[in-house]
Amino acid sequence: MLHTTKIPWTRPDLDLPDPEEPVRSRYAPGEITQLCDAALASATAVLGAITATAPEDRTVDNTLLRFEQAMGDISDALLPLSMMGYVCPDPSISAEGSACEEKTAIFMVDVYTRRDLYNAIHGVTLRTPEETRLYTKTIRKFEKNGLNLPDDRLVEIRDMMAKLSRLETRFSTNLNNDTTTLEFTPWELSGVPEGVLAGFKKTDHGTYLVTTKTPDYLPVMQNAVSSGTRKRMQYAFVNRQADENTRLLEKAIVLRDQIARELGFEKWAGYRIDGRMAGKPEHVLAFLAALREPLKEKTKVEMAHLLAVKKRLDPTATGVDSWDILFLKEKLRIEKYALDDETIRQYFPLDATLQGIFDQFSGLLGIRFSEVKDVNVWADGVKLYRIENAIAGNTIAYLYADLFARPGKYGHMMMYQLKAGRAGSGGSYSIPVSSLIGNVRAPEGNKPSLLSHDDLEGLFHELGHALHLSLTRAPYATLSGYNVEWDFVETPSQALEEWVWQPQVLDAISGLYTDPRQKLPADLRTRMIEARDMDAGMSYSRMLMLSSEDMVFHTAHGPVDVTGISDAMYEEQMGIPPIEGGHEPATIDHFMGGYDAGYYSYLWSKVYALNVYARFERDGLTNTTTGQDYRRWILEPGNMQDGDVLLRGFLGKEPGMDVFYERLHITVPEK
Repeated sequence: MLHTTKIPWTRPDLDLPDPEEPVRSRYAPGEITQLCDAALASATAVLGAITATAPEDRTVDNTLLRFEQAMGDISDALLPLSMMGYVCPDPSISAEGSACEEKTAIFMVDVYTRRDLYNAIHGVTLRTPEETRLYTKTIRKFEKNGLNLPDDRLVEIRDMMAKLSRLETRFSTNLNNDTTTLEFTPWELSGVPEGVLAGFKKTDHGTYLVTTKTPDYLPVMQNAVSSGTRKRMQYAFVNRQADENTRLLEKAIVLRDQIARELGFEKWAGYRIDGRMAGKPEHVLAFLAALREPLKEKTKVEMAHLLAVKKRLDPTATGVDSWDILFLKEKLRIEKYALDDETIRQYFPLDATLQGIFDQFSGLLGIRFSEVKDVNVWADGVKLYRIENAIAGNTIAYLYADLFARPGKYGHMMMYQLKAGRAGSGGSYSIPVSSLIGNVRAPEGNKPSLLSHDDLEGLFHELGHALHLSLTRAPYATLSGYNVEWDFVETPSQALEEWVWQPQVLDAISGLYTDPRQKLPADLRTRMIEARDMDAGMSYSRMLMLSSEDMVFHTAHGPVDVTGISDAMYEEQMGIPPIEGGHEPATIDHFMGGYDAGYYSYLWSKVYALNVYARFERDGLTNTTTGQDYRRWILEPGNMQDGDVLLRGFLGKEPGMDVFYERLHITVPEK
């Protein structure tokens, strides 16, 4: 039965959540809209009470800490509603979730551009280092939203930021709701494994319907013999929501530039990078520039290998096309390393593998995962796990796993925060709740969901984010979990990716789906690991390309041609032209989902992640002392200290670039 009680404002996060439903997951039509509006109204009332406090009566408790409580409450109330826009199978309920997300974004713009709130909080007497940290970060956020400006200009900033939030939300909603589907004959899908074909919908006249979701897209691009099929597939993939999202992105870039200049920054990149570990755009641009030529040369060598494969298939071939790359890489993997993705999948059934992944980090971090049975969820196949402290046995977090592709669902893999960790009265601490959202193959008949090694790497990555949120002990919601500097946020996730390439880990988490006692064969495992870097140049060149075009977008003044810039950078870095008529920036959710002038953080954080992993590699992947240090220094503090302080604490030294260049297999000339 659906629960329709209005959301209370009595610190709901500090009450133990219902073990049957840590967050609401089922809603009647119209209910999300009602709950969203009620929550926003309640928050507005709390903020009004803060500003109504007479100046002489203001204390840190009734201003700063009450504001922080309100921000945590509104986040906990609205994030579960907004997530429905990404995952709910009912299109009408999903639309309400997306609308709530847009309302929330506009509300937050209004909050952090309110002078009365700023004045109420500004100048209060602080009592502890923790309160000083919270005050500094809170005031900085207000001031970066224009509170240093006169009222008339502040109104303009508020209007522009609200407009920007609407553009960003609509961009993401368009991608979430995209249902692009292509129809192919059996001949056109020749080469695609039977197990994959079995998962496609079939028409009455014997053709297959193939979506652009990852579980459909990748196997076709990797295996379809027909170049025409792969070209059609790639064209559709890079043109999802092309017209509308290109327009939204280009409008957002112009608007961001205007906002930055109003706020006293020369460019949007300067505004966004201010306060991050990189410090300023010049440092980012120098970092990216140092990688460009070495990666370009590495990519050129790898492209030559792919062309050699193509020539063996077609002696008349003179070059590699963009829609050939995944196909030829798969051929090279098979040819050089005798690897077959479908064979590898047999050893990684989802449920057993996921439990194996959990087991890897349970002993290391002193925690325990257990599935919560008979739980209310938003879609079939979603599971809930309880995370407990291994010794004390107390529940410290909940983690949903929503991993199967379905129409209207977010198209990639991500971790979504539902409730934040924060301190309560009497030494209590709230229970964070998060969700792993993915798009792996669903079970087929009696065959369970089987994971590729790429799926595994994605799961390890997103679990890194989830552990950051789940194990936090930061006292404030706005500074807990992964609410850290943006170019530090990918550190835990990218560190965990390294585990999936270690023999002992692959042995531990694998098991043939028909006989779990049969582990991934040693020779197959060895060949998988050896093949890891066969396309390192192309993989990192792509990250560099997206990081670079993001910086070009956000260091420009005036209108930009995002498609033209993207196409030029693709050809520059990859050495071949992109597919003609594509609009890839329209499909990159990061550019409108918080990674604007921040895509570089994947490469930047990789430096930190590899330094973190290097200590585990030195001490041992199961070394519990190192695991506890990692939990204490990297996962628990949130943003209560700067990232460089946390890294030095864990590493015992400054992070170096050597492990990063070694991982990329490049040599960067000394300056």
